[in-house]
Amino acid sequence: MTDRRTFPHEPPSPTPVRRRPLLLLTAVLVTGTALVMTGTATAAPLHTASGEFSARGLGGGVTIVPGRSGLVEISGYDGADLPAGSSLRLTAPAGARVTGTPLADTARFQGEVTADGATGTYTYVRDSGPGSWKDGGYPFALAVDARAVPGTRLPGCAVVLTDAGGSRRASGSCTVTVGMPVPTLTEPAGGTFVSGAARLAGTSYPGARVSVLDAAERKVCAGVARIDGTWSCTPDTPLPEGANRLHASAAFNGVSAVGEDVDFTVTARTA
Repeated sequence: MTDRRTFPHEPPSPTPVRRRPLLLLTAVLVTGTALVMTGTATAAPLHTASGEFSARGLGGGVTIVPGRSGLVEISGYDGADLPAGSSLRLTAPAGARVTGTPLADTARFQGEVTADGATGTYTYVRDSGPGSWKDGGYPFALAVDARAVPGTRLPGCAVVLTDAGGSRRASGSCTVTVGMPVPTLTEPAGGTFVSGAARLAGTSYPGARVSVLDAAERKVCAGVARIDGTWSCTPDTPLPEGANRLHASAAFNGVSAVGEDVDFTVTARTA
């Protein structure tokens, strides 16, 4: 069996498994804890107190599984360079909180997160020379509530960039989408011997449609996860004798995830 990432609330795989990429909305794994997507939102030109404006709004996006954390990178500023004392603040959406400002360990920025996680702020502190805020994305760590429903978009995420005097120079929003937890296939266990018509079972998000696929991505059987998160199904056609490899794929509310490959052997009768 080959290793694939699992989340803390899911049962551990009994044998090593091969990593398969998660099929979440245009997402990638970040720091081993969550699935993240970055991007830039657009907005109408924002005029500043000095008469300058940013032609694009600030923005970014992320997909995070319930109970996990991810990074949203904010970018899109194209206005005048801003010197030391300028700051970028992100307000967390409903159902999430800011947990960190990763750039704060550099010499250029100080980071601050409020005790309740409602906001996170970067302040440019280099002693001399302008800070552009245009040289890449600015990451904020967000944690999503474990009760969040996969496929929903959390409202209220906002970002604002101000100069040293506190005047707004750019603003925008960020998109935080709740991702799909990875399903598990626990029966049969990896490395075991089973019959070709053996029951297949595992765990997934309650209400998710779970399909079991073979190594060639052919559907073996399908079921729906119960309220306790368990699911089961029996192969439509008995599995072939010999080495077999299966994995579970789950979909719910427009988002999906692929579980770990499980390798086992089918015999004429259960060993």
